[in-house]
Amino acid sequence: MLEVGNKAPDFCAKNQDDIEICSRDLKGKWVVLYFYPKDLTPGCTTQACDFTDQHMQFDDLDAMILGVSPDSTKKHRDFIEKKDLTITLLSDETKKMCEDYGVWQLKQFMGKEFMGVVRTTFIINPEGNIAAVWDKVNVRKKKSVKGEKIEVLHVSEVKEKLAELQAK
Repeated sequence: MLEVGNKAPDFCAKNQDDIEICSRDLKGKWVVLYFYPKDLTPGCTTQACDFTDQHMQFDDLDAMILGVSPDSTKKHRDFIEKKDLTITLLSDETKKMCEDYGVWQLKQFMGKEFMGVVRTTFIINPEGNIAAVWDKVNVRKKKSVKGEKIEVLHVSEVKEKLAELQAK
C-alpha cells in the first residue's frame, strides 16, 4: 500500500467517454483518486453520489475527482447516466492501476476468498505525491459525538483533509 509522501504511480486510463486521462496531464492539480469495487452496487453508488453531491465544493478547492474500478467504460457511462453523476470514472479493466496503487488485494466474503478492489481513497498533491490515504473505506460510518450517534460521510472527511492540506 502506498503511503503519504510516496510518488503517486503514473497512469493512463479511459474515462466513461473513452477519453484517455493520464497522470502526466494532471501535474499541478490536486486530485482525489478513489478506487471502488463495482458500478451500481450499494456502497459504490452511495460513494459516487456523495462525491457528486459535493462536486462543486471540490471544484472550489480546485481539485479533480476521479473514481476508478475494473468496470468497462460502457458500464461507467451507464452508471453515470442512471445515477446522474457529475464525476469522472476511469476504467481499469486490466487492473494495472489497482495493482500499482496496492488496492487489488485478497478479500473474504461469506467464507470465500477472492481478489478484488479494496475501497481506498488517495489525495494526490500538485507535485504528484500522495498527500493522504484512506484504506478499507467505510463510505458512511456512525460516530459518537457527546453521546449522540451521527453519520460521518467519507467524502466530507476527504474534503476537510484536502482543505487542510491546501492551507499548509
